[in-house]
Amino acid sequence: MSGAAPVTDEDFVALRHRLHAAPELAYEEHETSALVASYLSEWGYDVVTGVGRTGVVGTLRQGPGERSLALRADMDALPIEEATGLAYASRNPGKMHACGHDGHTTILLSAARQLAASRQFSGTLRVIFQPAEENNSGARTMIEDGLFERFPVDAVFGLHNWPGIPTGQFAFLDGPAMASVDLVIIKIHGRGGHGAKPHQTVDPVVVSASLVMALQTLVSRNVDPLEMAVVTVGSIHGGVAPNVIPDSVELQLTVRTFNAAIREQIRQRLTALVESQAASFGASAEVFYPRGYPVLVNHAAETEFARQVARRHFGEGRIDTSLRPITASEDFAFMLEQRPGSYLFLGNGDSADLHSPHYDFNDAILPDAARYWVQLAQDYLATNAVAA
Repeated sequence: MSGAAPVTDEDFVALRHRLHAAPELAYEEHETSALVASYLSEWGYDVVTGVGRTGVVGTLRQGPGERSLALRADMDALPIEEATGLAYASRNPGKMHACGHDGHTTILLSAARQLAASRQFSGTLRVIFQPAEENNSGARTMIEDGLFERFPVDAVFGLHNWPGIPTGQFAFLDGPAMASVDLVIIKIHGRGGHGAKPHQTVDPVVVSASLVMALQTLVSRNVDPLEMAVVTVGSIHGGVAPNVIPDSVELQLTVRTFNAAIREQIRQRLTALVESQAASFGASAEVFYPRGYPVLVNHAAETEFARQVARRHFGEGRIDTSLRPITASEDFAFMLEQRPGSYLFLGNGDSADLHSPHYDFNDAILPDAARYWVQLAQDYLATNAVAA
């Protein structure tokens, strides 16, 4: 991808379409990163590439202000075959911008250009273009690569488009906003044999069937009813024929919570339950419990600051108050564990849902979304700014 840097709103819509047509998966965002870096450099940013493998950080300093702010966008696509039929649909088979990261990147680039052109702030602005948000912990990879030591900031903000919220409406969630997510892989080991002689076997299929039902008690009988948790068995694999009892069965689960203590409680109870259930049938079990993304917790002062930016510059009528905490997960949570900040949501209107092969980012929200980042940066880095 190459070409002249975008200037007008129409140019940025065209850029979004270019990005949409050329999606790149986690840690493969080489062309996207190169394009982002070239534009930032042209606009006067100090640019560092290769942060967290394929991430880009641009820095712009202006005036004597001592405060520093980071705005973050994600760049990666999903392994989905696009079915939109759009003129600018993905040209890369099996890859698609089905979550709007092409839009998020475009929004931040548009804001970065406006801020570089106006220079109406005092302090340090950093724009973070992150790889690998989709299940690959790009935020954590950037942090492990020294993101906040190499590019220190006082606060960090991010946003996500959200289908179902009216087009262009802003939504803010205080405290726990998006759930943690953990993958659990359970392997039940029995003793296989002929389907006509089950008494000579230890049937892992029966163990698994019992276990699926027992797992439902983790939430209903272990978690405080005023808390929230989800335990979903999404995959069961075992056996190759109807008359053969297999030696083993594998189950894969997703576990989601809004509370770190509940997250750990479920891990402990799930492991104990699986092992005891298997033993009760004479089988054995292995539990693999790789940690996923933590709970995304928005900081109170920064979230209120972000809300006031929307109220001040767009009006009370542009703030949607219907959004509730989201059981999906987001690796911006790692950044909020390191620095104060907030993750907000912007209405994508009545579009297909995220991760759908029919989804498309709503171009109508690009100008105001970019203007929001501009206003937030200018307010946060104002000459007379006080702590958020």
